[in-house]
Amino acid sequence: FFMLDGTLDVLVGSEILSAGPGDLLIVPPQCDHAFRAHPDHTADALIVITPGVDRFDYFRHVARIRRGEATRESLLAEQDRYDTHFVTSPIW
Repeated sequence: FFMLDGTLDVLVGSEILSAGPGDLLIVPPQCDHAFRAHPDHTADALIVITPGVDRFDYFRHVARIRRGEATRESLLAEQDRYDTHFVTSPIW
């Protein structure tokens, strides 16, 4: 995650990190992680995913959820397709 503007909270394993403009966060392979804009902030980040797994439809699906055109549960059936697996985190 390379931060362009705003503030981003990133869960990496069992730690929440906040990143601002110019910060670079690298998530180790196989490490559970999540991200969101910091409360009351926006966040613009460049996200590079390697190796390159086609996740364009994943982000389109998330946009449909945000617009109310799909449910959050609908994404669960797509976890393997997008190599995105949801786990429970007590601190997130």
